[in-house]
Amino acid sequence: MRIALAQYRAVVNDPDSNLHRGLDICREAAAEGADLLVFPEMWSTGYGTPPRAPDARFVWENLAIGPGSQWLEAFRGAARENDMAVVVTYLRDGVNGLGNAATLIDRRGRDLLTYNKVHTCDFTWEAGLTAGEEFDVVRLDTGTEHVDVGMMICFDREFPESARSLALGGAELVVTPNACLLCDDRVGQYRARAFENMAVHAMANYPAPRMNGRSCVFDGMAFRDGRPRDHRLVEADHRPGLVLADLDLRLLRKYRSAQIWGPGTRHPSAYSRLTEQS
Repeated sequence: MRIALAQYRAVVNDPDSNLHRGLDICREAAAEGADLLVFPEMWSTGYGTPPRAPDARFVWENLAIGPGSQWLEAFRGAARENDMAVVVTYLRDGVNGLGNAATLIDRRGRDLLTYNKVHTCDFTWEAGLTAGEEFDVVRLDTGTEHVDVGMMICFDREFPESARSLALGGAELVVTPNACLLCDDRVGQYRARAFENMAVHAMANYPAPRMNGRSCVFDGMAFRDGRPRDHRLVEADHRPGLVLADLDLRLLRKYRSAQIWGPGTRHPSAYSRLTEQS
């Protein structure tokens, strides 16, 4: 299975421009043989902040994307035309308010999963968004493979509970749209999420100058033939471009069935504090 990460610039608060750019990226990824393309966080607005103006809230709400919008429908069409799954990200117009969302569209143009970011950055303008409430896992048909996929968005990955919840749901692949400066510690956290859950983790970030790139894929297979291995498949630099990684799902499943990490060796009765309400 080949994953493509769209480490490209977007136009701030201009969904139309980002739609046309996004469709071009879909065609580019398909030409590279990608089975799945992942955009960085809130591609529709380039992760732009709300406009500062007397009517800012009205302007901001007008940028939001609803489920029946032509914007989303265009990406569904691109998925069908290119026989490729797409994770597209946007400011979502939902029944409970605005959300920081990602939709996984399969290669037939069907929405498999729409996810609202659970750990919204409430110390920023994201405090006005509606947070998600759960981490779902769905089965994606790539045409040659089936893979169980979950999603988390940016700040979600800094909480080990996010990735572990997805692992408990059976996720083999976790995709992570991102929009922040990725320091060594954050990339290290992400590597650890893949290692401790024995699952592929694939993160798409914006390039410089807005962010710093470093889009990356870790396949979670930290040992082979009893010896440690570098399970980083790819890590981009700061420049814009399409980032590609090839996954061997057969080897991953063999590894998961034989190794000692992941949900199977937990002791949940000892973790009661994790579910206490503070």
